[in-house]
Amino acid sequence: MKMSEGIMTLWFILTGLSLIFIIFDIPKTPESTVLKWAFVILVVFTGPLGAFLYVLGCREPLKGMHEKYVSSTWRQVLGSTMYCAAGDGVGIITGAALGGVLSLSVGSEFVLEYALGFGFGWTFFQAFAMRNMAGGSYIRSLKETFIPELLSMNMLMTGMFATTKLLTTRIEGDADPLQPAFWFTMSMALIVGFTFAYPVNWWLVVHHMKHGMLTVRPGADERAAHNAHEAPMAHERTKEKVTPATGSTASTAVKGMSGHDAHGGDEKPGLATIMVMTLITFTALGGALWFFGGFDK
Repeated sequence: MKMSEGIMTLWFILTGLSLIFIIFDIPKTPESTVLKWAFVILVVFTGPLGAFLYVLGCREPLKGMHEKYVSSTWRQVLGSTMYCAAGDGVGIITGAALGGVLSLSVGSEFVLEYALGFGFGWTFFQAFAMRNMAGGSYIRSLKETFIPELLSMNMLMTGMFATTKLLTTRIEGDADPLQPAFWFTMSMALIVGFTFAYPVNWWLVVHHMKHGMLTVRPGADERAAHNAHEAPMAHERTKEKVTPATGSTASTAVKGMSGHDAHGGDEKPGLATIMVMTLITFTALGGALWFFGGFDK
């Protein structure tokens, strides 16, 4: 057995064990349904790393502590990036698999991956699944999630494209979806893509354009949880205020909340700033295409 085959075998074993852990453990976590599925999907491709992020970033450490535990900015951003990596990642990997089966050119496969990744991530995993947070309106949800999804998608695709190009000449069979090498390559690509997408999701979260982790207790709806998360934090450290999602006092449920609230106010960036950020993400994606030889094999 080649060393690369041994590494892949070990990776798939660890991924299987991680997935079993997540499937049995995550139902007990008071998180939104969409994010629970995001963690499951992510662990399928990121294995033990995804399981580690779940334990460190979302799993309730003690009963009744989830609200406070996930309130830190980095955990909010982790949840935001999860939505992107899970939704967009499924589309991108589906496009890569179809491209391999159909023997598409690199350029055609890239377009297919981007279309499926952005299409699925935006229209379903973001806008449809989170429509309750836009008052139940799917159209409004589509409008509100378009730019955040675009910025996240560009950076995720940047990392994934760069990784697959780097591994193409190093792992035999990585273009064939019937070979383990393909799925190993996609796993590595999604991990790198996640890393690339994390900084822009940080910017989106602290500027109130995306949300991250939520706490959804039994009997509560996700819109109420989102509203509680968005509530202004001015003076709340000294008030006793009931949160819709938990029925607990604000001093307990949202003490130390960052993600959105600890940054003060709820103003979103202006159009010029959003255009600059959009240009930056497209430049990053274009730079990856140029640096790694564009659409050449």
